[in-house]
Amino acid sequence: MDNPGFEIGTDGPRLILVGIDGSDTSLRAGAWAAGIARREGCALLVLHVTTTPPTIPAAPEAGAAWLQTRHEVAEQLRALVATESERLGFPAEFLTRHGNPYQELIAVADEHRVDAVVIGASMQAGHRFVGSLAARLVRDARWPVTVVP
Repeated sequence: MDNPGFEIGTDGPRLILVGIDGSDTSLRAGAWAAGIARREGCALLVLHVTTTPPTIPAAPEAGAAWLQTRHEVAEQLRALVATESERLGFPAEFLTRHGNPYQELIAVADEHRVDAVVIGASMQAGHRFVGSLAARLVRDARWPVTVVP
């Protein structure tokens, strides 16, 4: 029986997207996604999204220091991804975007036609009441979403 949406030879994922921000849960999500990429023989797309805190416009002098810190965090994460993907033997690409993490994850997932998204669970207590990034992705996504605690 022919299925026009089925691609011969693609039994598993070809590209997994993982969002990391440097937090413990996002790094665990990155490690979990790297393990899946290695075992499945697929590529890993790592997305780091920076946001601008609402207080930056009120304190411009703090803005420069904040931007420098965010840049340093992104470069440390980029180096970690390059080192670990080479060590474990799978292709990985690191992207940095600026904006709303939810919107950027969805945009990158659509642009790159990923097969799955991996994200770390939120550690913020208030997210139980107002919803977390992971909960919104699980609810709205068009691909499988794995939330790593």
